[in-house]
Amino acid sequence: MAKGWDPFAIDFGAIRTLRLVSELGSFSKAADALGTNQSTISYTIDRLRAAFNDKLFVRQRGGIAPTPRCAEIVECASRMLEAFEGLVQPMEFDPASASGRITIACNYYERSIILPRAIAEVRRLAPRLVLEIKAARSKGTAYLKSGEADLLIGPYDVHEESLYHRHLLDDHYVCVMHRGHRLADRRLRVNDYVDASHAVVTYGGTWRSGYLRELDERGLSLTQVVAIPSISDLMHILPATDLISTVPSRIASNIAESVVARSCPFPEPFQIGMTWTNRTYHSAAHRWLRQLVGRIARSLPYKTAPAAPSGRCGANARV
Repeated sequence: MAKGWDPFAIDFGAIRTLRLVSELGSFSKAADALGTNQSTISYTIDRLRAAFNDKLFVRQRGGIAPTPRCAEIVECASRMLEAFEGLVQPMEFDPASASGRITIACNYYERSIILPRAIAEVRRLAPRLVLEIKAARSKGTAYLKSGEADLLIGPYDVHEESLYHRHLLDDHYVCVMHRGHRLADRRLRVNDYVDASHAVVTYGGTWRSGYLRELDERGLSLTQVVAIPSISDLMHILPATDLISTVPSRIASNIAESVVARSCPFPEPFQIGMTWTNRTYHSAAHRWLRQLVGRIARSLPYKTAPAAPSGRCGANARV
């Protein structure tokens, strides 16, 4: 470990490295993210250990974990780093001549509903600007904090003071099925819905949709026949089976021409928003893109969820 290193010689690059190692829990992953090698990361962390007189990281099963002192340093220093990153952003922005790269973390919903129009507008107004789209899943907020993403779009509840958040649009769930399905010509009651054979979208992670959480609270469960990771899979499954599925209303029409949407007994409205950090708050380019995304979201047509049907099944339905 380095000895007697002056704490006041710490630069923002070292702080950025510390924050990234803490977020990713790995020297090698931090090196990959910064485009450097692991020995450089180790050298920087050794200097920081000497400056703060703390181990900063301890080994644990599957990787490393920050010490309590390290977590405190990262929390405080990150605010300064993000403020500085914002200050060095250009104040003027001309879309027609602008270049650079902006990374957006989101998922299938946002890539289907918002991004097609956003990308078309960026191509028209700022043709030299590069947009990198990456899957957010459950790591969206972590990507923002580590600098791996500049903007997060999705149904995320954000309560951290260090993050900025803006509401984009509302949506709710509907049921989709083949046009020839036995339930296609009726309004679904709860017993129709629960007893039908379902293809449930799991989104490939621990995310649990609002309608499923509502069913849990009411002591009900679906007859799940198939579990799939993405809504896009439904366009290949529903037209050839007797399955129904529950998806956001705005995306139902994107699945297949032979599929119809019907009101869901558990529409469970939800919101989509975008989230960013101090690092890009002052950037004229990022501000321009956020305004563009917000404008597109406001322009999208939306039919609000109808009232849930009164016919319910079971004494435990509690509705």
